[in-house]
Amino acid sequence: MITINDTTLRDGEQAPMVAFTQEEKCEIAKLLYEAGADELEIGIPAMGEAEREDIRAILSLGLPLRLMSWNRATQSDLEASLACGMKAVDLSIPVSTKMVAAKFRGKYAKVLSNLEETLTIAKKEGLFVCVGMEDTSRANARFLKEVIALAMERGADRVRFCDTVGILTPLQTYRAIRSLRRYCTLPVEMHCHNDYGMAVANSIAGIEAGAQSVNTTVIGIGERAGNAGFEQVLLSLIGQFGQNRTLDSTILKALVQKVAKAAGVALAPTAPVVGSRLFWHESGIHADGNQKSEGLYEPFSPELVGASREYPIGKHSGSANLIYHLKQFVPLIEKGEASDLLPLVREIVTKNKKPLSAKELFCLYLSHKRHSQKEG
Repeated sequence: MITINDTTLRDGEQAPMVAFTQEEKCEIAKLLYEAGADELEIGIPAMGEAEREDIRAILSLGLPLRLMSWNRATQSDLEASLACGMKAVDLSIPVSTKMVAAKFRGKYAKVLSNLEETLTIAKKEGLFVCVGMEDTSRANARFLKEVIALAMERGADRVRFCDTVGILTPLQTYRAIRSLRRYCTLPVEMHCHNDYGMAVANSIAGIEAGAQSVNTTVIGIGERAGNAGFEQVLLSLIGQFGQNRTLDSTILKALVQKVAKAAGVALAPTAPVVGSRLFWHESGIHADGNQKSEGLYEPFSPELVGASREYPIGKHSGSANLIYHLKQFVPLIEKGEASDLLPLVREIVTKNKKPLSAKELFCLYLSHKRHSQKEG
């Protein structure tokens, strides 16, 4: 089983202009658990007392899954997590030349000593520890090996491969994880950003290469272009990897709507998994095929994600789609009658920039029929 570690309440909230209330965080945490997340990253204790209060409130829910905090690999950050009662932590360090230069003035030894100190303390406290390797995709290869060797030696439970600025392609990701797995015996977690629109694809490529965990956020919210979408990764694990997971469409819809509203984000109608138009078939060939064989042009059923199938009457509709809608008014409608309406339908919807309703189509049919009878 691949572990979904959802970070909506940490990295997701770091998206510009997103700020969740404590009540929203608790509700999102409960819905994430019910929707199928395996672990939650719930905040950054070092941010201050208000953040720690929110974290304690989430911990008090007693959810039966691992709850993790994010920390820099410093003693003060770790102490803030311990003060909250955390049992799992991510200890983050920069691993690329660019990041080490900016944050540690190029002092690689200091990065390693910080990690060794905090990791040693965390394991003495009995914590589950994930070592977050910031900017792994641009890492100094030799230093990355030193970090992983230290993590293995000091008892880390997992390492996090971070494509921090979202620069990788799926093939590059696959090769990077395959290479890392040759010397890393710890489970690897994917943390991918979406700057080139590849966060989900890179996460999946990492899994195919041997990663065992993946960070997600609901509807992909996060810094800049966001993160890998929870709902997309979840459905991929079920439909493409055959994982035995239960997907409750009602819970998933409630989760997506809650996060979208709390984050002030509008969902695109064509968003994968959760878009409102995902199962709309307008083009003639697709609508006709789907009506003849249900699901012919669908990778999964609309029922799986709580959606419904529709056949809008638009510019690219064919006669079969018009017949489909007109049959409720004219049971014996002939194909030739429907075909005669196509030029009129295309002209109207192009002008109005919206599809016709079935009733509007019927009115158009009656008008055309009367006009034809008069001419005859």
